[in-house]
Amino acid sequence: MIHFAAEGPIGTITLGRPPVNAIDPKFVVAMHTALDAAESAAPTVLVIRSTQKCFCAGADLSMIGGFFDAANGTALMEDYVRSLHALFNRLEAFPAVTLAAINGAALGGGLELALACDLRIASSRVQIGLPEARVGMIPGAGGTQRLTRLCGPGVSARLILGGEVVDGAEAARLSVVQWSVEVDALDAMVQKTAERIAGLSRQALLASKDCIAVWNAPQIDGFAREMEKPRELMPTEEARDRVLGFFRRKAG
Repeated sequence: MIHFAAEGPIGTITLGRPPVNAIDPKFVVAMHTALDAAESAAPTVLVIRSTQKCFCAGADLSMIGGFFDAANGTALMEDYVRSLHALFNRLEAFPAVTLAAINGAALGGGLELALACDLRIASSRVQIGLPEARVGMIPGAGGTQRLTRLCGPGVSARLILGGEVVDGAEAARLSVVQWSVEVDALDAMVQKTAERIAGLSRQALLASKDCIAVWNAPQIDGFAREMEKPRELMPTEEARDRVLGFFRRKAG
C-alpha cells in the first residue's frame, strides 16, 4: 500500500492504495510504518508521491458514512481525526525537507497531507482543494490552520468557504503549492528539486526548518532561535568543511 525507499540522501514514500489513496486507519498505520523506515534512513529530502490516478483523495467516505450509522459514530470520527492530526503533525516535524509531488487530485485530507510537507510541486492540471463543506464536514485534519498559515485567511476562505477546487497552476499562483509544471515535466522537476536540496547541508536545513516552524508562535522568539543555531552548527565538521571549501574554490 505504502512503502519507503532511499537512494543516497533522497528518500521516497510512495502511496499506492488503489484506486485513489483514500485515507483510512490502515493507510494511517502504513504511513507511520513508512515514516519509521524513513527516520532510520535519515535522508536529507523526503519525497512523497503516488502511483495512483490521485495523489490522495482524502478520507475514505464509505468509512465516514459508516460512522453515521454507528451508535458511537461521533467518538469513532473523533478518534479517526485525532489519528490524522498525529500523522500530519509527525510529517510536518519530520527531520528532513519534505516534498509532495502532486501528480493527481489532492482533495480534502489529501491536500491536508500535502500541506504538512515543507514543499509542494503540482502538475498544472490536477485538482486541489478542501471541499469538505460539500458533504457537511470541515477540513478538520489541520486544513483550516495550515492553509491559513501558508496563504492567509483570504485564500483559505476562498477555498474552504467558497468550496472552490483549483487546478495546479492556480494553486501555484495562490501559493498553495510552490511550483506547477506540465504533467510530462513533473517527474523531472521533482528529481531536479530533490537533488538540489540533497546537495545542501542536512544539519543546516534542519536548523532552518526548526526556525521557520516557529515564525507564528508568539511564545517563542524566532530571532533568538536563529541566534542559537550557529552555536550548534559551528562546531560540526560539515559546517567547517563547507565554509572553508567555499573559500578554497573562490580562491582557485
